[in-house]
Amino acid sequence: MTDTKAAVKPLSPEAEHVLRRHGTERPGSSPLNREKRPGVFRCAGCGTEVFASETKYESGSGWPSFWAPAGDGAGVATTTDRSHGMARTEVHCATCQGHLGHVFPDGPQPTGLRYCINGAALDFEPK
Repeated sequence: MTDTKAAVKPLSPEAEHVLRRHGTERPGSSPLNREKRPGVFRCAGCGTEVFASETKYESGSGWPSFWAPAGDGAGVATTTDRSHGMARTEVHCATCQGHLGHVFPDGPQPTGLRYCINGAALDFEPK
């Protein structure tokens, strides 16, 4: 029996670069920056729900930003990223381990967090 939620699907070259090679898309390039409809954001690599539209906000960073993961946060996991000569908290999909972006402690309340996520790593599903 196969778990279709965790099934890895073919990716666009940009999604492959971000999710599988820990790349970053150009700021301001994702159409998801302008997405305002109710819905859920899923990992583009496997379909796991990672963020909800209710927690999305305009951070001015150039990437889709959220103040919390979806639900209880089970769809995302974090690790320490020591690349680029600094320590940052990397956000990745808890199911397929795809790189989503980073989380910073400069977001709005109620969490004070800014999940700065590459749009190429996400698929949006409107409600």
